[in-house]
Amino acid sequence: MRKKIIMSVEEPHQSESINPDDELIVTNEPVMKTAIDVISKFALTNKLVLKAYGEIIPNAVAVANIITENILKGNSKIDKILLDSKITEEEGMISNIQIILLKS
Repeated sequence: MRKKIIMSVEEPHQSESINPDDELIVTNEPVMKTAIDVISKFALTNKLVLKAYGEIIPNAVAVANIITENILKGNSKIDKILLDSKITEEEGMISNIQIILLKS
């Protein structure tokens, strides 16, 4: 049975302020390494924001699923997903995502 995830789309300025120590920028590193980084950060906080841009967005989604459905199943959840995009002259439109994870 799959859980239904509700996504909300908000403007970045409407989101609550986030402590920079509670953020993790997802890169092109292997998703399991990033998931271990999330576990390490969860040792210090109960709320973590995964951020990703452009082609790396699927990695952030995979990490969030690994954490909530495998590693910390029943002890964590996706609180909110924020989507946005910006247009730059150099790269055109770049999408970004913030996935807010909570540890219980």
